[in-house]
Formats: sequence, C-alpha cells, structure tokens
Amino acid sequence: QVQLVESGGGSVQAGGGLILSCKILGDTERIGRMGWFRQAPGKEREGVAVIRKRDGTTEYGDPWKGRSKISRDIAMRTVTLHLNNLKPEDTAVYYCAAGPGLVLIPMNPDLYDYWGQGTQVTVSG
Repeated sequence: QVQLVESGGGSVQAGGGLILSCKILGDTERIGRMGWFRQAPGKEREGVAVIRKRDGTTEYGDPWKGRSKISRDIAMRTVTLHLNNLKPEDTAVYYCAAGPGLVLIPMNPDLYDYWGQGTQVTVSG
C-alpha cells in the first residue's frame, strides 16, 4: 500500500547540487526509517543517507558525509535529500526507500521494503 514518489532529479555541472524529494503515500504506520540509495548502470545499489522516523537521527554513506543532508517533516510524509558538490561519478538513478526503524545495517538496501521508481541525476564536467 505504501507508495514512494521521487522528484527533483536532473542534470547539473560538477560542483553543483540538487534537492531530491520523496513523497510517501499510503499507510506509513509500519515505516520507521527512510533512505536514499543510488544505482549506476552495472553497479550495485549504494546507500546515500537514511533517517529514522522516531527521532530524526541520520546516517550517511562515507562518500556522502559532508556533502549531503537528509531531512523529513514531522509526520515523515516527505523526505528530502540535499546533494552538494556533485561529481560526474555521482551520476546514477537515485531511489527513495522505506523500511523498519530498527535495522542492523541501515545502508543495506535489502532491509528496505518499499522503493520508489527513482529519479535520474546526471552530473557533467
């Protein structure tokens, strides 16, 4: 029943930034954590950032520390990902994901139950 809808992707030059948004539709009672992942062609899905619903605590993938920020509204109906200082190697489809609040490895995509269709981010330069 949960549906995730991403928006905000596009083309930017290296060094630029984007703001990605994920709208969460449906019954979110079971959702305790939201995350953003990326996947480039031929590569595995990689965690960018996750946020816990209860207290808003966050965790970032190592390459993203200092150049990304994840946030949510109090009801967690919208989760936003700010991407900064983008590099050509960041080019990928970025996916919003939802899952339980308690996970051992937040960056493991296998632990998330719901996924959006993704939004393309293309970085040139």
